[in-house]
Parts: sequence; C-alpha cells; structure tokens
Amino acid sequence: MADWRVLRRAADSQRDLLTRAQCLAAGLTDDTLRWRVDSGRWKRLHTGVYLTVPGRDDWRTSALAALLFVDVPGLECAAAFADTTAATWWGLTSRPPSVVTIVVPARRRVAAPPGVVLRRSTRWVGYLDELEEPARTTVAATVLDCAAQGDADAALRWVTSAVQGRRVNVGQLRAELGRRRGHPHRPLLRDVLGDVEEGAESPAEVRYIRDVERAHGLPAGERQGVTDAGRRRHHDNRYAAYRLVVEVDGRVGHERWADRVRDGQRDREVAIGGDVTLRVFWPDVTSGACRTAAEVGTILQARGWVGSPHPCRSRGCAVRRAAA
Repeated sequence: MADWRVLRRAADSQRDLLTRAQCLAAGLTDDTLRWRVDSGRWKRLHTGVYLTVPGRDDWRTSALAALLFVDVPGLECAAAFADTTAATWWGLTSRPPSVVTIVVPARRRVAAPPGVVLRRSTRWVGYLDELEEPARTTVAATVLDCAAQGDADAALRWVTSAVQGRRVNVGQLRAELGRRRGHPHRPLLRDVLGDVEEGAESPAEVRYIRDVERAHGLPAGERQGVTDAGRRRHHDNRYAAYRLVVEVDGRVGHERWADRVRDGQRDREVAIGGDVTLRVFWPDVTSGACRTAAEVGTILQARGWVGSPHPCRSRGCAVRRAAA
C-alpha cells in the first residue's frame, strides 16, 4: 500500500514535485504513475519527474523539475544549481535567467533537458553549499561564477551588491577567489575587495576610489563617513579634515525625481553643518576620471589640503595638462 504521507511531505518540500524513485519507494507502481498522468491528475514534466498540482508553471518549479531530472536517486548530491540560477535561489538577483544552469561532477554523463545548460566541474567539495535545499553552489562561488560572465563593471556589480546586501563577506570571496587562478577578473577583484569591505557599494564607487582618488594621489576619504547635520547620514566619501563630501551617484537609488529631491535635501542639511557636497556621476569616474581628480584636488586645496594631485598613467591625463 502506498504511503501517501511520505509522498505529501516530499511534495511539500519540492514545490509539489515528485520523482519516480520517490514514488516507487513509497509503494506506488509504474501502472499507478501512468494512470495518474493519463487521467490528468499529475503532469509529467520530464521523464521520471511529476508535477502533482497541474497548472503550476512558475520559474522555480520548472527549474527544480530540471534539477530533479538531472540528479541521481540515492546519491547524496549529483547535481546542483549554478551561475545565475543559483543566484536567483540565493536572492542575489530578482530576475530569473532564461535558461537553467545545473552543475554536475566532471565524470557524469547526462543529457540536458530542454531549457537547461549543463556545466561540469572537477571541484565538488566546498563548491556546493552543504545545508541549503535545493542543492546549489555556495554564495561566494555563485557570485564569482556570475562575475566571470560579464565585463569588469558587471563583475564589480555582483561583488558589491552581494557584500553590501550581507549575503557574503569579503573574507569568503577572497578565499574563493584564491581557488580560481583563471578567473577573468581576478586581478581587479583582488585589488578592490578591500575597498568593498570598507564600504564601496557600487561599481561607480569602486571606480572613484581606484581611478579618481588613488590613481591621482588624492587623500583617502572615509568610506560611508558619517555627518550628523539635520540627521545622521552616511556618505560615500568624506574628507573630514577638509569638510568635503563626495557622493558617487550611479543609477540605482537616484533614478526617480523623488530620489533627486531627497539628495538635494541631504546636501543642504550637510551644508548647514559646514560640509560641502560634490556629486559625481558614472562618466565622471570612467572617461572623465582624470578631470574629476583635478577638480576634486583643486577643491581640496582650497579647503586646506597642502598636497597636489599627480598624473595617472594615462597619456592624456587631465592632471598633467593642468599642471602644464
């Protein structure tokens, strides 16, 4: 006799999905499974994977059905979500990918169902999270896998978002990066993880620190520095000795009119306390980084800095031209 309580518990933990192996172990027969599908009570999503509540077609259910199909019954873990699929399950992104990515041990040979990309890995222990279900790569591994798929700024976006969202810490990312000699952005990430740990929250903020401030010898600002004018506020970069705040405005958090109004109110409150606020934008920290450094350096000098910015390695550095 079938143990429906066991099957119900399994289905409840698997978004109403069951595998053939689970059903047989609970006492169902292949004839019973065939009847439940033919009668419309269940729906076969893949060979040996059944949806017990027909009509559910959300992304997570489809993704889990694919994982159950690729997995091997009886083994502790023979498949796991990876890349942006794992990122979606971890909550690192709210946009599910168009294809599901599943990683399997390198020696496994299995055919991918439609809409699924299979990736093989020679590394297994330490690559997968040991506690979370469904099986997926660790948060640190997921972040670096996703960071490897785009350009440098996309990589920074994955890292800064995960760290500032408290999904992973810099130490975990450093340890994972140390295992990846071939990561396409390894030198960049190795250099900027310290800035992220200090409070850089976006690719634009990282670029300001690296390409404007540090590359041109400006004094080091305090990341997420605090002022108490009007109310307690944290700032991207605060040069307390010179009463200067530099806010780096990317798109996120500044795209609506209400956001701009809020930023203006924030700047006026800081000014009442004696600090001047500069706002720089994406072009100011990319193509215009040298010009921005010259401008920030001039303002710092006017407010008491006795040093001077120096040219970076760029041949057309605006600081070099200003000095000439």
